[in-house]
Amino acid sequence: MYQNSLEYARKCDLQDPLRSFRDEFYFPKDSQGNRLIYLCGNSLGLQPKNTAAYIQEELNDWATLGVEGHTDAKHPWMPYHEFLTDSMAKIVGAKPSEVVIMNGLTANLHFMMVSFYQPTPERHKIIIESDAFPSDRYAVESQIKFHGYNPKESLLLWSPRKGEELCRLEDLEALLKEQGDQVALIMIGNTNYYTGQSFPLKAITHLGHTHGCMVGFDLAHGVGNILPELHDTGADFAVWCTYKYLNSGPGSLGGCFVHERHAHNSDLNRFAGWWGHNKTTRFNMRHEFDVIPGAEGWQQSNPPILSMAAIRASLDLFDKAGMGSLRKKSIALTGYLAFLLDEMKDDRITVITPRDPEERGCQLSIQVKSADRTLHDQLTKCGVISDWREPDVIRVAPAPLYNSFEDVYTFVNRLKSVLK
Repeated sequence: MYQNSLEYARKCDLQDPLRSFRDEFYFPKDSQGNRLIYLCGNSLGLQPKNTAAYIQEELNDWATLGVEGHTDAKHPWMPYHEFLTDSMAKIVGAKPSEVVIMNGLTANLHFMMVSFYQPTPERHKIIIESDAFPSDRYAVESQIKFHGYNPKESLLLWSPRKGEELCRLEDLEALLKEQGDQVALIMIGNTNYYTGQSFPLKAITHLGHTHGCMVGFDLAHGVGNILPELHDTGADFAVWCTYKYLNSGPGSLGGCFVHERHAHNSDLNRFAGWWGHNKTTRFNMRHEFDVIPGAEGWQQSNPPILSMAAIRASLDLFDKAGMGSLRKKSIALTGYLAFLLDEMKDDRITVITPRDPEERGCQLSIQVKSADRTLHDQLTKCGVISDWREPDVIRVAPAPLYNSFEDVYTFVNRLKSVLK
């Protein structure tokens, strides 16, 4: 199937229907002007070349229109978040009414838990995966404390078995069978940041709802590279960032999904703000809070336009490429990377990410026996931008919008040279 040669990699690139999108991005270069091998879209996506123009458009409208830009700009600022909704809904597999771009990821997670974590003395526990991204764990622990409970008692961890790196669904089933009547919320990072394992969202949601739990997901490492199909999963909510695979720039806004069955439930607790109020009377300033149905009803503040302009620039590229095509290429890229790593026949190398492409996204996590960060530093000197996670893992994420088969081939050969 795959072949271990530069000629083969280049042949795959020539046959790639998405190859032209690579030219839509800026790549970092070394001091001699050589393009670096960038495999770090799981931490920060590259800048699309159209981003500056999209942001400049808003700067120009601000300069020439002032406050009137809220209504008279080419893309009026008041409804600006709506220009992102349809594209974002396609990426996460949701209805437009179920999606909104706002705030940062962890802030959105807190706002979602205000509504969907309603503990009682009988049902107050939260389940997360044991090696969840630290910010998720901090947020969950703080919510438990805020409600007067002890994380040592109320936080349950879905853990891999001894000697294993990956979580098994049957162990989550066993945990819920044992304590499900005490669990208020299951909140899982849909693709684990460390192992790259992508969890079965629909199965987890069904399992949680069967036991009477609310279910939410953090898509930070999945959005823009897997097909989460959030509406069909039936999950109650999801949150994500846009600066990784969605290429919106450092610290850019996050997104939220709220399933449509909650769209008209005005009795849900929420931390409200004026941008979640009825659009037709928002500027009257004298009305009681009248929540917008759907995900928009969780907004607090008017949108930061410059950040949203950068998001729109990237989402326009996603619209042109299509998530189906991107996912197909991603599976091929990670498959080729796994093949080449196997071809190394190096006992020090273990790929801890699942082999089944349905159980992973763009990222492969490469465990290197007895290695430390100096290995990563040497790779960096060789012109590879990847990511190191203690104690011994290199995270490599070929993003299908801008990475190539030749990138993957070159990375593996530079890894070989460093290991020698």
